[in-house]
Amino acid sequence: MAMTRLEQQLSFCKELDRLKTILRQSMLMDASRRENSAEHSWHLASMAILLSEYAAAPVDLTRVLKMLLVHDVVEIDAGDTFAYDTINVETQHAREQKAADRLFGLLPQEQGSELRALWDEFEERSTAESKYANALDRLQPLLQNFYSGGQSWKKHSVTHEQVMKRMEPVKIGMPEVWPVVVKLIEDAGRAGFVIY
Repeated sequence: MAMTRLEQQLSFCKELDRLKTILRQSMLMDASRRENSAEHSWHLASMAILLSEYAAAPVDLTRVLKMLLVHDVVEIDAGDTFAYDTINVETQHAREQKAADRLFGLLPQEQGSELRALWDEFEERSTAESKYANALDRLQPLLQNFYSGGQSWKKHSVTHEQVMKRMEPVKIGMPEVWPVVVKLIEDAGRAGFVIY
């Protein structure tokens, strides 16, 4: 028997709860524990509201918020691939595509299509909204690493060059914030949080 619309939506809501169990490599800023992916999404959505004046171009904030709230949903099935992982990144795209098919497929067709389109837009980084969202997605872990004393950077022997390259979407999506990012990375290097 086919599920009702509400049953499909509740099924997706049940799956969303699993995002709370996906641990990221980034530590909380107080270095007390690792952040989970649900916390990460919430933090990005909050930052999107607070920092929208720094977006490179005017953005539809509601669209950005939706995008940020679904951008890591695929990690429920695919897991979190550490930003500086050179091995698992090779299979990341295929794992995440498969996860997106399953997870967004749980929803009523038009809702699933809308959220999948937002997820795809985030991944493609071609709109003002997706560029801003991606900039936030890079800025937040930078702040966590910096204020936690470089915990995950030091653990994984991350270099200054790797961090600079990883932060490039900030230069595109939030150019006014870029000088602050560069200063934080330079300060992190001087403090020994990253390898020069």
